[in-house]
Amino acid sequence: METIEALNWLKGNNLYNLSERFSSQIKKIFAPCLNVKDERILVVGDTGSENMNIAAVISGAYYLAAKQLSLDAKLVLQSVKSRGDFSDADVVSSLSELPEGNVIILNMSDKLGSMETLIGKSFRRWVKKKNHRFVSAMSLGDLSTDKANLIVEPIDVPYKTFQATHEKIKKMFDDAEEIHVTTEAGTDLYYNIKGINGICADGNYTAKGSGGNLPAGEVYAPPNGKRVDGKIVIDGSSRVQNGTILVKEPITLKVEEGNIVEISGHKEAKELENTLNWAASLAKHPGSVRRICEFGIGLNPKAQLIGATIVDDKGLGTAHVGIGSNYWFGGSIYAIIHLDQVFRNPKIYFDNKIMEI
Repeated sequence: METIEALNWLKGNNLYNLSERFSSQIKKIFAPCLNVKDERILVVGDTGSENMNIAAVISGAYYLAAKQLSLDAKLVLQSVKSRGDFSDADVVSSLSELPEGNVIILNMSDKLGSMETLIGKSFRRWVKKKNHRFVSAMSLGDLSTDKANLIVEPIDVPYKTFQATHEKIKKMFDDAEEIHVTTEAGTDLYYNIKGINGICADGNYTAKGSGGNLPAGEVYAPPNGKRVDGKIVIDGSSRVQNGTILVKEPITLKVEEGNIVEISGHKEAKELENTLNWAASLAKHPGSVRRICEFGIGLNPKAQLIGATIVDDKGLGTAHVGIGSNYWFGGSIYAIIHLDQVFRNPKIYFDNKIMEI
């Protein structure tokens, strides 16, 4: 459904007032994050499910914020899409009709959906080719509608100082050969990054062809090949097949040469193990689904551990590893999954020098 129908749907489902409430915070991002001047704004979201409508609420907030700034905006809402589903026709036509060099904002309960005939297999590559810019928040269906503020609050940060902190941490990545991470819970991980640069997810998506998450707030990097060894104790949140779970009983990952060779713990550990077995059963290269593909450091002071990866892995005082694919951010691993595993209160050493923010 397109703008008028989408707004009426929000009103009919008693969600419009929430969108209006959050629009005052959302409109602060258009200048520092996207450097919007007179570009068109295409907002794409979905309707969610009963009491799980955050994607719709935040999409409405972006649209209303854009209109408050007198921008040329369009809102499209589709039904919820999961792995293997196709995007609705309204989404496909709206993207195909968008002239080059404009702005796309995605807020999805799960996924955008497939539209290979239009964009191919990679949305990011298509954005770059078309000189668009984008921001996205995926898998919002993990949370009930009454928790929408926990997504919006960490979007509303002072981006100038926020981005300066990210650049400081990125330089530590760039200059180091190895990261050593420990926690009181038992993490003891060595992660080689020789020749690898850090990547800032700091909300600066002003360059043509760029884009990323909002909420923002992490610096991360793929490893140098398979040179990842040690133990990781996950005590924050765990992304698994059916969503993100807050970890009640720690999950321990034993890692040798970049591969997870053992998962131990209780119920949540079993859920992660089952997820990796499921992914391996579908994968062309099953071994890739057990690779450690990312180490990242959360830097957003407003992000809390809430059971939604889009926020959890941004929280200041957390770090995370990714399991699976990293080809789209400079790595060499192709897999059908990318699952972030978040842990609390890390001590992080770059070439034996402790990180200080």
